[in-house]
Amino acid sequence: MPSLNRTVANILVVSLCALGLPIPAVQAELVATDRVETTRQDGFSGRELLGSLLDRADVRAALERQGVSADDAKTRVDALSDDEVERLAARFDSLPAAGNGFESALWLGFLVFVILLVTDILGFTKVFSFTRPAK
Repeated sequence: MPSLNRTVANILVVSLCALGLPIPAVQAELVATDRVETTRQDGFSGRELLGSLLDRADVRAALERQGVSADDAKTRVDALSDDEVERLAARFDSLPAAGNGFESALWLGFLVFVILLVTDILGFTKVFSFTRPAK
């Protein structure tokens, strides 16, 4: 056990000494306007993408089922700033499609099961009868 304490102490000493090392300053410079890309790679801006999605009949029907008129949704998209529109358009393909949350609930249940299983094996709880606590 003393060797473990010595090892942990040595690691802590090295870590704390590393905090005092100088860190080089970050260099910042102005970016020219022509270098800033304001549209997507294919030349299709975020507003055009969101506008074309709101023009689709299936999207309009889905919005109306949720109680939102298509005109109200277009007004909200028009009220977004350029940065917000570009971020939304860039993440659009990876956003969830307004599911019912079943997959999230399934993962949460699995996580709770694993946590209870580990605490049961370690002897902190007695939830499952098929586990034996570690000695």
